[in-house]
Amino acid sequence: MLVSLNWLNDYINVRDYEPDELAEIITKTGIEVESVEPVAEKATGVVVGHVVSCEQHPNADKLSLCQIDVGEGVLQIVCGAPNIAEGQKVAVAAPGAVLPGNFKIKKTKLRGEESNGMVCSLQELGVDEKDVPKEYQDGIYVFPEDVQAGDDAISLLNLDDIIIELGLTPNRADCLSMAGVAYEVAAALGREYELIAEKVEEGSEKAESLVSVEVEDPEANPYYGAFILKDVTVGPSPLWIQNRLTAAGIRPINNVVDITNYVLLEYGQPLHAFDFDRFGSDKVVTRRARDGEKITTLDDQERVLTRDHLVITNGDKAHAIAGVMGGAESEVQEDTNTILLEAAYFNPANVRQSAKDHGLRSEASTRFEKGVDPGRVERAGLRASELLREYAGATVLQGVVSYDQLDRSEKTIDVNTTKINNRLGTEITREEIASILERLQFPYEQSDEDFTISIPTRRGDVERFEDVLEEVARIYGYDNLPYTLPSGASQAGGLSLEQQLKRRVKAYFEGAGLDETITYSLTSEKQSTMLVSKEVAQQAAAPVKLAMPMSEDHSHLRLSVVPELLQSLAYNVARKQHNIAYYELGTVFISEESEVTKQPHEMLRASGALTGEWLSHPWQQEKKSVDFFVVKGIVEGLSDLLDIPMTFEKAKIEGMHPGRTANIMADGKIIGFIGQVHPKLQKEWGLKETYVFDLNAEKLFELYEKEEAFEAIPRFPSVSRDIALVVDEDVSAGDIKETILEAGSPLVKQVLVFDLYQGEHLSAGKKSLAYNLLYLDPERTLKDEEVESAHENILQSVKERHAAELRG
Repeated sequence: MLVSLNWLNDYINVRDYEPDELAEIITKTGIEVESVEPVAEKATGVVVGHVVSCEQHPNADKLSLCQIDVGEGVLQIVCGAPNIAEGQKVAVAAPGAVLPGNFKIKKTKLRGEESNGMVCSLQELGVDEKDVPKEYQDGIYVFPEDVQAGDDAISLLNLDDIIIELGLTPNRADCLSMAGVAYEVAAALGREYELIAEKVEEGSEKAESLVSVEVEDPEANPYYGAFILKDVTVGPSPLWIQNRLTAAGIRPINNVVDITNYVLLEYGQPLHAFDFDRFGSDKVVTRRARDGEKITTLDDQERVLTRDHLVITNGDKAHAIAGVMGGAESEVQEDTNTILLEAAYFNPANVRQSAKDHGLRSEASTRFEKGVDPGRVERAGLRASELLREYAGATVLQGVVSYDQLDRSEKTIDVNTTKINNRLGTEITREEIASILERLQFPYEQSDEDFTISIPTRRGDVERFEDVLEEVARIYGYDNLPYTLPSGASQAGGLSLEQQLKRRVKAYFEGAGLDETITYSLTSEKQSTMLVSKEVAQQAAAPVKLAMPMSEDHSHLRLSVVPELLQSLAYNVARKQHNIAYYELGTVFISEESEVTKQPHEMLRASGALTGEWLSHPWQQEKKSVDFFVVKGIVEGLSDLLDIPMTFEKAKIEGMHPGRTANIMADGKIIGFIGQVHPKLQKEWGLKETYVFDLNAEKLFELYEKEEAFEAIPRFPSVSRDIALVVDEDVSAGDIKETILEAGSPLVKQVLVFDLYQGEHLSAGKKSLAYNLLYLDPERTLKDEEVESAHENILQSVKERHAAELRG
């Protein structure tokens, strides 16, 4: 809701508060102020000028030489606006004036003629382009005839206004009107406000002689009032109405439409004006639309209706969708002479359904949906009639023709001072509660500490004791409510061990060069069983199927994160991103039952997928593509980070390359797998060589021992030795490494395999593996004899266990 402070000040004096100060007070009563903004940037010295004469500039075809009366004398001003003309009232910035942007006006000469100021367009005065009427978008603004030369143009155009934007919750529909805001601000400031009674001068003719009203669905439309106004002259609305509509974000159209919109903003009650002659009937019938019935609305769109929609008809044809939008056929036009003015109460649910079905969210539908004040429905029609008589020359026919089964009764709520204080923890006196109720303008009867309160119909949100409690608290002041700090034993908050480990693992993957993804937990039936780790497959009877899936692609809960990662890779590769490395720390869903009767177990997995180049140094003409050992190195790095030993065993997993896949072991159990996606599956995804890993993060966190270890930097030199061993093809390099570490203990601290050779210098079925061994004693310098002895022991052990021979 956009609230004009100039308009609000007409109801209740708020000029002794700064806008920001007033906004703070409103916010503290429970209605959030989202912004406080001026209508336009500040300008000074701009007055109304009367164009006494306007002649062609002697030295320029597109300039006019004007004599303009600014109240204190006549100024000669050169103007380039195409619509400038003699007799107009225009905005003039005299010398010394300052326009938005700190643009200072001075005397000057234009093409040899003296110019003592500037005739201003609305844009030059700071009005947003979208708020400028079409007829003035390419020229200067022309005031109505009733303004006087020398008047303050900025004030007349409402450019000195401040707009407060309220962020209303759905229950505060009462503040969707200026009157409602005035009641609210009056309560907050402890001031008086009452909506002024309408005064309508009626003609001798009765409205019921021209029209009747029938309602077929009283539940959807408990009240319908029809006002008839004759002799209407359609034209521009007065400047003050235009200003107020513009400040509220509504573009002025004509006096009839503008007045209905003005009353909507003032009373919070939507109205609609039909051209009575084009309406084509002497009766108004509201009913449910027929399935397939059509109506062309004011936006020139043909709408197909159903039984869910309430329509306003002339007994036969629909002329409006109730509470949402009128029909184009009976729209008020320039030649309209007689108006049928509708003031009605429509069921919020029906209006919401119609607005949703047709995608029509309007100021009217918003108010009907949230609920309008039953006590103001007919009053809004009277107020509009009053304004139409004054500003459109209308003759208001006697009476309102209505169908009325509207409940206007006020709710009564009993409250007790002690009960209020017990709930709020306060010591508010009964006198203070009485004062608060008076500020809210809630009539009440008091008996000692007991109050029986009558709730005005404008406050439909106040229905029970707790609502009154909230009203008392917010007007009393939330800042005045007592508060206490928690008592008893307490401790500072912090991350759990699992949360810390999650962050460490994520930081490690990102430091290794992987990007985090968050993929769908829901997948297709086919993908739900793809690339599943062995330990998950042993636990899960079947993937969990949704009872009501959104689509076939999201019908099952996943058993592996990897397929969704591959789908993300494929999506980005198809968009020319070829070097990608993703990881995800996400859950899979395991049910031990084929027919799920209980909640599936959620297992945390750490998974990754990589494709393309891993390393690229164009200047050095060096690049390295992702391979098995890159991904294995990432997993081994995680093993070192968590200090959890991991081993790798060759494996065959459906969907994975049969020769480049391994199970990952920890604590003697399988905790995941690593390897290349099968070439056939890669082709289906549109991928080149792609490598993945999948780890049971839950198991890793379970194995993690939170004991920080410190290892001093060695002070003594180390000894490095290389050995090349010839073994059978089926002997694992990892097994040999374990043997070397065991046989060389405690001197061998590190073993790295750095070469594999098979070729013409080796026998068939043999391979050569080269290792680098690091010998070190952190307490002393090693002797050659010690290193030789350990080296010989290693060679003997690998020969006995793996039939390994030292390569000559």
